[in-house]
Amino acid sequence: MPKPGRWQVATVKQVTTETERAKTFRLALSEASGHLAGQHYVVRLTAEDGYTASRSYSVASPPDESQDIEITVERLEDGEVSAYLHDVVVPGDELEVRGPIGGWFVWHGDTPALLIGGGSGIVPLMAMLRLARRSGRSDLVRLVASVRRPDDLYYAKELPGPETTVVYTREAPPSWGRPPRRLGEEDLRHTLAPGVTAFVCGSSGFADHVTGLLALLEFPDERIRVERFGPTS
Repeated sequence: MPKPGRWQVATVKQVTTETERAKTFRLALSEASGHLAGQHYVVRLTAEDGYTASRSYSVASPPDESQDIEITVERLEDGEVSAYLHDVVVPGDELEVRGPIGGWFVWHGDTPALLIGGGSGIVPLMAMLRLARRSGRSDLVRLVASVRRPDDLYYAKELPGPETTVVYTREAPPSWGRPPRRLGEEDLRHTLAPGVTAFVCGSSGFADHVTGLLALLEFPDERIRVERFGPTS
């Protein structure tokens, strides 16, 4: 299991707009990442007066041998770090980062996995999906993404495929087969398979809702891994 190293300087190589409120930052590390799918990095900002603010961001890119990682950041109102990243940071800038961090919510790419993400909770799951596709093991994963409306979907051009299902809760695209409503048992029933581990990521309310659905479907508790996030970025 890769362990978090010291703080290092990362250079911003590329900034990509995902949605109106989310951007992906490609960072070139000074040392190879060695991360696993599902892990995160801490980004630290330091002001001229010495004040620091740091936040954790999941890695969206799959494990590889390069020194680049991608993090996707949602801009939150009054968010010290996310607002700076969105409004100030451009390619060529440098950021302090530390990682990779996390050992529970990781997928090694060799066992069946059900990935269920709400909103920005899709980010670490995208690393898992990308790993499966790159290694030719898409048969191992099923991903269910729950978002309010089409404009809120991260990685909209890349995510669709036979392994993925998108559930819209407020507004669906024209002629979408499923009317907009909250994620339900019927959205998950067909994704369950013997030996699968469920990775659930999203807000506390979303995580509680999904684990409740899995319980109704008699999914084993010991095969559920949950990562929650809150509005602290």
